[in-house]
Amino acid sequence: MDAVRGRGHMKSMTSRFLILLAAFVAFTVYSLVVTASHGYTGFLTLALREPWAMQMLIDLVIALGLFLVWAYRDARARGLTYWPFAIATLFLGSVGALAYLVVREVKSPRP
Repeated sequence: MDAVRGRGHMKSMTSRFLILLAAFVAFTVYSLVVTASHGYTGFLTLALREPWAMQMLIDLVIALGLFLVWAYRDARARGLTYWPFAIATLFLGSVGALAYLVVREVKSPRP
């Protein structure tokens, strides 16, 4: 029974890792393409011109701020390094957050 439960857990871990990795790679590639086309601060032009774009930018800042608080506590509890991911999140947005989740899955999977 424990062996069956163990295999199910491993399959769940592998699926979760693959989904996180796919999201990280796809979003990073897309972000690089957009940044190459519009520049690192290209989003500011749109946000200053369009109220919905500004709303989305503010929403993203709030969500990533909440992520950083959660990740700090999660990294401490799991014995993982936090600061490289915090800096990456501040400069790269969701790419840094997704990177943390991928590394977290590899280095400290759920028990």
